[in-house]
Amino acid sequence: MFSFIKNIIPLILLPFSALYGMGVGLRNFLFDKGILKSRSFSLPVICVGNLTVGGTGKTPHTEYLVSLLQEQYQVAVVSRGYKRRKRGFQIAGAESTAQDIGDEPYQIKQKFPNIIVAVCTRRVKAIQQLLKKDNLVIPDVILLDDAYQHRYVKAGMNILITDYHRLIFKDRLLPAGRLREDFKGRNRAHIVIVSKCPPTLSNQEEKDIENRLCLYEGQKLFFSTLRYGDLISIWGDTRRSLSTLSAQTHVFLLTGIADPKPVIDMITETKAQITSIRYPDHHHFTQGDINHINKIFSTLSEAGDALIITTEKDASRLKFSQGLSETVLKHLYYLPIEIEILNGQQTTFNNIILDYVRNH
Repeated sequence: MFSFIKNIIPLILLPFSALYGMGVGLRNFLFDKGILKSRSFSLPVICVGNLTVGGTGKTPHTEYLVSLLQEQYQVAVVSRGYKRRKRGFQIAGAESTAQDIGDEPYQIKQKFPNIIVAVCTRRVKAIQQLLKKDNLVIPDVILLDDAYQHRYVKAGMNILITDYHRLIFKDRLLPAGRLREDFKGRNRAHIVIVSKCPPTLSNQEEKDIENRLCLYEGQKLFFSTLRYGDLISIWGDTRRSLSTLSAQTHVFLLTGIADPKPVIDMITETKAQITSIRYPDHHHFTQGDINHINKIFSTLSEAGDALIITTEKDASRLKFSQGLSETVLKHLYYLPIEIEILNGQQTTFNNIILDYVRNH
């Protein structure tokens, strides 16, 4: 019965998806015809985004680009700063918190303290602020995080990311599916990345995906996978290898991201005993949540080897939460992730990015 309901609901929602698609299509038409204006800038602007709602791995790919560029260029990352408490244009500083600027911008600034991280719902305004001549530091290149639909800025390079587990050609428009805009929106991309692929992705499967994406000549296609590092304590002073987890380990897995499945799968492979709580994406932890977390972990820690594992994004919010017990803080770790471009294409991908920045 549940399966029947699950399958029938998207069909019921299709008329609403058609109406939504008409609205999005009209908006894109107005931009394409120049009726709604896109603003270009004189420095390299790279947009990283997707066609779907959440969970494709945009932030790790943005961090990959920062790592690639920061040694040669002054990099600025511009984000909307979803669910932040401070409004307007903000530049991340040493005292900024995830509540001030958003969890993803905070995470990026913590990992790359020497770059500029700015948040603003109006990306044009953010870039104008960053390029003011009286600024002490002016960026050489700007990365727009999650801005594929924000067409008021005309990026010189658009990178579109689609999740291997929910490819855009298999999806539907909102609300029947998770697409923010029609599949043909992929045509604006210069690079398409299929993310979260299995490391053993075959050449034949790559070819099948490429054929179904129907990219035009000149668009580049790459495949990436997630790589997990050692567990890091929330304050960064302790590390623990995933290899130390075993069937005798009690893991309290705490996630508040759009797609926790890769993290769940990774921890499951360790054979550890898992107790899991999943919160919504960008969830701000209430005092009730904190009390619940303390209570669950207190019970688990009585059984022996126990720890809490969360994601980097969740850790950026948890570390500013009040009321976590001493036991929880002592055993709270996050699982860092990195991006790897598959099948020997990493150098090719890097050179495309570097050549674009160098030439513009």
